[in-house]
Amino acid sequence: MDIIYIILWFVLLIWWANYMVNWAWSLAKRFGISDIVIWLTVIAFWTSAPELVTSMMSAFNGNADLAISNVIGSNISNLLLILWATALVYPLKAPSNTFYKEIPFMLAASILFVLLVIFEPEQTITRPDAWVLIMFFCIFLYYIFRQANKWKKEDKKDDDKKKKKTKNKDSNEDSIKEYTPWISLIMTIGWLIALVYGGKLIVDWAVWIAQSFGLPNSFIGITIIAIWTSLPELASSIAAAMKKKTDMAIGWIIWSNIFNSLWILWATWSLLPLKAYSWVEFDAYFNIFITIVILILLFPRKWKMLINKREGLLLLLMYFSYIWYAVYKVM
Repeated sequence: MDIIYIILWFVLLIWWANYMVNWAWSLAKRFGISDIVIWLTVIAFWTSAPELVTSMMSAFNGNADLAISNVIGSNISNLLLILWATALVYPLKAPSNTFYKEIPFMLAASILFVLLVIFEPEQTITRPDAWVLIMFFCIFLYYIFRQANKWKKEDKKDDDKKKKKTKNKDSNEDSIKEYTPWISLIMTIGWLIALVYGGKLIVDWAVWIAQSFGLPNSFIGITIIAIWTSLPELASSIAAAMKKKTDMAIGWIIWSNIFNSLWILWATWSLLPLKAYSWVEFDAYFNIFITIVILILLFPRKWKMLINKREGLLLLLMYFSYIWYAVYKVM
């Protein structure tokens, strides 16, 4: 029955991701806020919610290795698996601010994690480390609000161009349904209840698998749990790519990783000191490496940055290589 509940929970996660696309769009239109600000912040928070609940539940249960490996594994899955799957739907074009500001900030957050782990005795991460993370997260939020006015002006220019070209609404916008505030509130409350209950099931199930097959919790965290908690990012990014909102699709992945590295780890580490698992440094370095690879893939195109099927295949091969090494480590 637990396995059935877990499957139903992940079906709910995927369905919710598509709902969040519509809800975020509704908020942007209702309050006159730049749609890219709403889309990226709201959806990045909510698609990171499974990682948050899973990590905090793991920390409460004393499974520090599962709490940390889930976050790192989710970041790796987002950058390799989710980008690959999304690129299959539509080539991903990244705006200049994503390349020059947001991806470097994600890289800086990954480097910060490595520094905190390396310089702590016995790789025990304490509450002061957590507050360093939240300070960097506040800097990122400040960047978002500084960019909000700029994005809003760009959105207005795009809308004016569309009105000049045609009197009809864009077909992509027509496909996005708007929701009333009451429906949004009810769905949000129901989602929170399902999220907490499902998060407990996932943690209990992960520990059971690890104990039954003699595997370390960290291995389950960076593989099965990381992939499953990344399903909302997958569904959201694919939904955006199908609507040809490629800046949103790649933006959610980058922002979600930043939220994971800073906000979720802060929330988890602030509960109690956590000792990292044995090969955490390799995973952290690999996360930095693939971020640099994505920057290199995007760099030659400069203002026309694309990740298409060819680059996506490279990311997929890197992910399988990473999983092969993880299996080798635990054998």
